[in-house]
Amino acid sequence: MESIPTGERVVIVADFNGHVGEGNTGDEEVMGKFGVKERNLEGQMVVDFAKRMDMAVLNTYFQKREEHRVTYKSGGRRTPVDYILCRRGNLKEISDCKVVVGESVPRQHRMVVCRMTLMVCKKKRSKIEKKIKCWKLKKEECCEEFRQNLRQALGGQVVLPDDWESTAEVIRETGRKVLGVSSGRRKEDKETWWWNEEVQDSIQRKRLAKKKWDMD
Repeated sequence: MESIPTGERVVIVADFNGHVGEGNTGDEEVMGKFGVKERNLEGQMVVDFAKRMDMAVLNTYFQKREEHRVTYKSGGRRTPVDYILCRRGNLKEISDCKVVVGESVPRQHRMVVCRMTLMVCKKKRSKIEKKIKCWKLKKEECCEEFRQNLRQALGGQVVLPDDWESTAEVIRETGRKVLGVSSGRRKEDKETWWWNEEVQDSIQRKRLAKKKWDMD
């Protein structure tokens, strides 16, 4: 943690196997009022860690029904041991934190999630210069057409003029006319090809099997 720059967002999600307890007297800077049960040694270690790293235990900031606070169920035990921590400076970005019942996770544990709203700065696209399609010169007919048009543009001169800038512009303009130019747009990289009906059906069957397993 010490190696991470202060300005970077940090979110820790883990099974801390401890109870941070209810109430926040004396620990207002790292906890809300909505913890559960009494604090134990492991829970105190979580609170001490949060204080040392200037973080906050998100589970304790939002009032929820017990069903949406308990992260571990085994036999008669129902307790929160999984927590989400974030930097205190980013607390204003958190609008919710709760347990999601019924998701596909190990049987005793339940998934705990938080809602974090980030301001995303739109990246300014750099202007991409349209390029002459020089690769067309590999074709003999295009190459010959380019030579003829260039010779005509230079007034039929065999020896190039001393003014290179003017000559270079004539060459470029002839290239644009004969060979054409690219659009200047990048190809979009689409990575959603795998999200098809077969994948969706498999995920749905997995969720239904998980719910049936929990009910048995």
